[in-house]
Amino acid sequence: QVQLVESGGGLVQPGGSLRLSCAASGSISSIPAMGWFRQAPGKQREFVALVASGGSTNYAGTVKGRFTISRDNAKNTVYLLTDNAKPEDTAVYYCYADIWGGSRSWGKGTLVTVSS
Repeated sequence: QVQLVESGGGLVQPGGSLRLSCAASGSISSIPAMGWFRQAPGKQREFVALVASGGSTNYAGTVKGRFTISRDNAKNTVYLLTDNAKPEDTAVYYCYADIWGGSRSWGKGTLVTVSS
């Protein structure tokens, strides 16, 4: 298990930029995969993006081409960025880490509201 703390949420204008951070309590260099889910009001939690330890990434179709996920092992932090936020991106964003052994750790979430 690893403790995860998200930050960077808040109010963003449509078409604006967003940068979310997920800070881990320890080294993430050996964590096979880390990523993000999001949950819009009244909807199920959905996958957004992941980055593996080797640098490969995967994105949901709804965000592919607009969102970028990255991992900074030196800072024990994973990021999620977009420079073209849309109202449909409004959700609570949750960071996760898949640990060797089959367990998954979750952050508590950060709320993103995209609205004018």
